Amino acid sequence: MRKFQVREKRGSSGIIISVILILIIGAFGFLYTSSMFERNAPIIVMKSKIDWNLKTPLKLNLKDDSGIKFVRITLSDGKHSIELLKRLYTKIEKNQTIDIRFPKTGFVSTKKSFELHIEVTDSSKWNFFAGNIAKKVVSIKIDRRRPELFVINNSYKIIKGGVATVVFKAKDKNLKNVYIKTNFGKIFYPTPFYKKDYYASLIAWPVEEKKFRAVIIATDDAGNIAKVPVKLFYVNRRYRVSTIKLKDSFLNGKISDLVTENNPELDNASNIEKFKFVNETLREKNEKLIERYTTPTDKGMINGFYQKRFYPLRNAKRVASFGDHRFYKYDGKQISEAWHLGLDLASVAGAKIKTQNRGVVVFADPNGIYGNNLIIYHGFGLYTLYGHCSNFLVNKGDRVKSNQVIANTGSTGLALGDHLHFGVLVQGVEVRPKEWMDRSWMKTNVFNILKTSKKMIDRK
Repeated sequence: MRKFQVREKRGSSGIIISVILILIIGAFGFLYTSSMFERNAPIIVMKSKIDWNLKTPLKLNLKDDSGIKFVRITLSDGKHSIELLKRLYTKIEKNQTIDIRFPKTGFVSTKKSFELHIEVTDSSKWNFFAGNIAKKVVSIKIDRRRPELFVINNSYKIIKGGVATVVFKAKDKNLKNVYIKTNFGKIFYPTPFYKKDYYASLIAWPVEEKKFRAVIIATDDAGNIAKVPVKLFYVNRRYRVSTIKLKDSFLNGKISDLVTENNPELDNASNIEKFKFVNETLREKNEKLIERYTTPTDKGMINGFYQKRFYPLRNAKRVASFGDHRFYKYDGKQISEAWHLGLDLASVAGAKIKTQNRGVVVFADPNGIYGNNLIIYHGFGLYTLYGHCSNFLVNKGDRVKSNQVIANTGSTGLALGDHLHFGVLVQGVEVRPKEWMDRSWMKTNVFNILKTSKKMIDRK
């Protein structure tokens, strides 16, 4: 009887021990899998070495799976230090962005280099509820000098819808960005020119913009900014304004065909809705595609730039001008408008289209209202466009030669008759083809500016 009782007690003890072991294992399993006890240290997003102008706040980004709980930031020059931030967060968030500013008072130092000590603790219950800790030391070098920036040479004037050339110097041991910004937000990116620290760019005044101003901007890694305006004489040219009465034969023909091809869901829409789709929605889509393919410019250094005058269609007659602002009416009411951003040329059906200058084909495909559309890059941010072609004789990626036949004229896209829509673009901006068909203009406003600038650079 006693032996039975002993065995029973031993069996009960074994069960209890097993249960305790299961509970312990379960507890450890909970600790390792629960988000409350995550073991990943916070991530401190900041470069290890930074140039700072002391004006622009430094951006510190913190990330953690359980959320940021505590942050301490200290600035030291090796002898003296100051606590810039000590914060315990009551609202726990997984991402925190902190602006770090140089102290205005309480810290005096004449040194040009500092260390930023960053300590971050998360809200995890790991490490005996103390959380995970991350630390980082950032080396800071003070740089309050703006980049050296000045204009070497530029065109005397720019015509609305036209182009000018500018050459300038931008120098800084930590130069970050160099670009030209206009009053309407367009950015032109310059090309390294001739020698180190020198740049050149074509800039363009869109025909749709009433005013034009351009400023060269250079920034460095420390956040210093230098700005210099491009001083030009502005010629506010007036362009033709046309009122076009729409006919049902046109709307039921070419417009309906384009709708069926590009948005068949509108096949049962009214003629006005169809026209607005083609002239506004489809046009905008096609022009954005053109802008995307014609925006890039050279990244490598150039020593100069020369082009023959463009005249893609021999013995052609001009049938529509660049910059024509067209207003469309139907049943006596104005329903839409558009700018004609090219030069329409016509001779005979299927006429040969030539390019007078070497280049690379960057686009050769159907493109809505432009029909079969060909785009060639000639360097220095300059592109030529050929629309309504009946066929292509080159493909994307081909290198074309001077006076090579590249396509034939046609009536594809939004064209009522066989002709060529010829366009010239500078970094995505449609400009006056007439300027690039004029030897004298090209020489005065582009080639001579670059040639003279090289001489001026050599004298420095």
